[in-house]
Amino acid sequence: MSEQQNPTEAEPAESMPPPAREPVFNLPPIVLAVIGICAAVYLLQQYVLNDAQQMTLLYDGAFIPVLYTGQYGFDWFLFTRPFTYAFMHGGFAHIAVNMVWLAAFGSPLANRLGGLGFALFFAVTGLAAVALFWAMHPYGEAPLVGASGAISGMMGAAARFGFRTDRSAGKAAFAGPVLPIALVLRSRGVVVFLAMWMIINLATGLLGFAPGVDGQIAWEAHIGGFVAGFFGLRWFDRRWQPREWESADPRT
Repeated sequence: MSEQQNPTEAEPAESMPPPAREPVFNLPPIVLAVIGICAAVYLLQQYVLNDAQQMTLLYDGAFIPVLYTGQYGFDWFLFTRPFTYAFMHGGFAHIAVNMVWLAAFGSPLANRLGGLGFALFFAVTGLAAVALFWAMHPYGEAPLVGASGAISGMMGAAARFGFRTDRSAGKAAFAGPVLPIALVLRSRGVVVFLAMWMIINLATGLLGFAPGVDGQIAWEAHIGGFVAGFFGLRWFDRRWQPREWESADPRT
């Protein structure tokens, strides 16, 4: 049963602007660009290139550790492979899972850092991922592909914010100052996330359990990217805000 409203009471409501609506599919342009490049490369591999061309693209674009031992001479792609490998994927499940996580963790980070800051963060954490992978497998011949190293860096960054987000501007962005590591490790939710993330990565990497994904999971690259994002976030986040956490109750 509807209730009649006094006209004098209705006037303030009519003068108020309608609440802002956040689009259901609202990804930052830089995140859409990364997803678009990954999708374009995957479609190119699957439906355009022949076998010989696919092998050339894989050799020139993927990260192959043994090429950096000096045994195979020099080529200019040695400078680009540590970055281009992130835009290549080994199968549909591989790219689908990565793009979902990229949208989930990359969007609030991009809204926080801005397009250029996010691009630099993506490049540096992806580079850290292959650096650790190479350190553990310097003579490995299997090509490394996928954006999961950089995405792991975004997860590390999310942990430094305590997974706090702000939607007041109509889009989700990580909120508040970058928390000190000691305070982060006191958060039960963050600690549980870190523990589960580590267990899943070790299980999928060491035991080779990854439904729908062909090939070995490069857990070393995931850890390298995560560590870079977790410890290096302050270099990218220039919003030096008041340390509100100093007055917060450390038990929460």
